[in-house]
Amino acid sequence: MTKWEIDPKHSEIHFRAKHMLISTVTGLFTKFEGTVDTLEPNDFVQASIHLSIDVDSVYTNESYRDEHLKSSAFFDVDKHPYITFRSTELSKDDDNASTFVLRGMLDIKDMVKEVQFHVSFGGTAEENGRLKAGFQVSGIINRKHFGLTYNPLMEAGGMVVSEEIELAANIELIKIS
Repeated sequence: MTKWEIDPKHSEIHFRAKHMLISTVTGLFTKFEGTVDTLEPNDFVQASIHLSIDVDSVYTNESYRDEHLKSSAFFDVDKHPYITFRSTELSKDDDNASTFVLRGMLDIKDMVKEVQFHVSFGGTAEENGRLKAGFQVSGIINRKHFGLTYNPLMEAGGMVVSEEIELAANIELIKIS
């Protein structure tokens, strides 16, 4: 068994949502940690992945919006300080040898739902005697499935925030054993 850790200095977790259905707002989480267990050092098929995101670290470049996202109207960070993900399957995509399909259980506000992400493997490299691996992860979730239901209607009708949220992560792993 080979164990990897996410390198937070070389990794990012972003989200994008439509605002008023006319523009896109991007945000990120600045604090997170995770591990990946593989059967072989360079083979990530059937890897076991665990991720924990500190919701209080949400950042959208607008302090009022950040505080609103942390409030009970959205994430309710006082009651639900973490978003977690646990993989159930990581399998090769039939179309490309360096892409995977990642399935797992996403927990936001104690609402656990199965989700699926597209993963692109960037390869491995050695730095200062430590093996590293790089990935790009992307997918879409429906925020209402996780209790993120805040959404006043605009005067002319329509939603202020889209239900679909795009997730994107650039992840660098460091082999630790």
